Amino acid sequence: MKKYKYESLFANIKIRPVVSEEKDKYLSVASLDKLRKFLPEINTEDNVDLLPVAFDACVVNRVNKNGDVIDGETAAKIAKNFANKPINIEHNRNQVIGCILSASFSKFGSNENLSIEEAKTMKEPFNITLGGVIWKIVNQDLADQIEESNDPTSDHYMTISASWELGFNDYNLVILDNGEKNIENAQIVSDAAEIEKYKNNLRGFGGSGKLDNNKSIYRQVLGKVVPLGIGFTLNPAADVQGIATPPEQPIQIGLKAEENATEIEQKEAEATQEPVLASENSISQEEKLNVKKERIYMKITKIEDITDSLLKEATASSVVEFIAEEIKKANDTFVAEKAEKENELKAANEKIANVTAEHETVKKQVQELNEKLAAIQAEQEAKAKEEAFSMRMAALDEEYELNDEERKVLAADIKDLNDEAFSAYKNKMAVLMKDKNKAAKKAKEEKMKEEMKASTISQEAVASETEKVAEKATEEVVNQAVDNGTKASAEIPNSAPAAEPTVQEKYAKAFSLDGFEIK
Repeated sequence: MKKYKYESLFANIKIRPVVSEEKDKYLSVASLDKLRKFLPEINTEDNVDLLPVAFDACVVNRVNKNGDVIDGETAAKIAKNFANKPINIEHNRNQVIGCILSASFSKFGSNENLSIEEAKTMKEPFNITLGGVIWKIVNQDLADQIEESNDPTSDHYMTISASWELGFNDYNLVILDNGEKNIENAQIVSDAAEIEKYKNNLRGFGGSGKLDNNKSIYRQVLGKVVPLGIGFTLNPAADVQGIATPPEQPIQIGLKAEENATEIEQKEAEATQEPVLASENSISQEEKLNVKKERIYMKITKIEDITDSLLKEATASSVVEFIAEEIKKANDTFVAEKAEKENELKAANEKIANVTAEHETVKKQVQELNEKLAAIQAEQEAKAKEEAFSMRMAALDEEYELNDEERKVLAADIKDLNDEAFSAYKNKMAVLMKDKNKAAKKAKEEKMKEEMKASTISQEAVASETEKVAEKATEEVVNQAVDNGTKASAEIPNSAPAAEPTVQEKYAKAFSLDGFEIK
């Protein structure tokens, strides 16, 4: 048999009582009488081992509780392929109890017939309705229980429903608002990348079936889809109900059963000490008598009561009733345990909520403290940065002769530097601003002063020597002039003897006063 990438069990929902709790405009449950028109035509008088059945297998265009759905086009393609597929118990393929014979389409809620052409184009929900047979000889008790589920007066009325199985390889994503089930209003996602991205949200892959708080996500089966069979279940999931059987008919039971019934009647008569009367016409009357063949109803109180001899005498309903009671007990126990667990869970959730609230409070306090600490740290860092900046500027101002414009440039350069970067910057400035270095400039000035001082002393010495030379030369010139004057005087004629000149007269005669600046 070909292996499919995916297989899905589409369980059908059991609705009892027949009341919609979802207030859905489509949800209107059909009675079993409306399903009986889909029963296959079987001659049950000649085939007493066959029980004809009819049931809605699924609702098309409407998602089920397993998170899966098919559309009208796919339903129209696959419905006919349900024929000849097995019917089993709770999807256990080792417990096949019958076979599907026919497939039809019907309106959701009324089970009115639909044609395949109508089904292909329908956007609103509708049913795939199947007909088949149950093999009584395989499981007589289950056949009896299915028939009993058709009795409105029974506690087991409509407790059994159908669940289908499909094999498929491809699917789209269906996104609906929470609470919405009909895909006519859905967003369909067919992009492979998007499907891979959200596939783990699907219930079929173990997800929650939720896309977010407002959206649910489902799987639309498509492509090559193969029906694999039907399972009868007590725990369905889609919006259909019940399995219809033919109206109750007198049950014809074979000779062995008649013998058993006669034996039972005899035992009852013996137990009550009632004589069995016979007449001459008793034999012929017995041949014509349509004896009602029933098993004795016996109340089963514990599982140990079920023995081979009891099963020969007890009715199937008594066994079913016992099983139902046991299931009810187990269900009551389960409900009680579930309620207890839910209460424990509620208490735990409340505790978690309290702890979470306390945690949020502490978290908020810690956040506030962290914010205050961060503010203090930022303030301290800003203050430290400001102090470092001031110290650096003071150091540069002390080291170099700077004007305001130079200070602005240096401030912009060093305001965001760390210690290492500032050290490198300072070394660079030592090269670029060496001419403005106060210490170097002062040393240079001191050197120049020393040099000028030495030069001044040397000039004074030269001036002194020059003055001495000049005085000596002047004296020599004066003396020479005097001598020359004396000599000239000596040559004056005797007729006019000259008087002796004064010193002033000597200098006035030798040098013109106009050549000197007297201070």
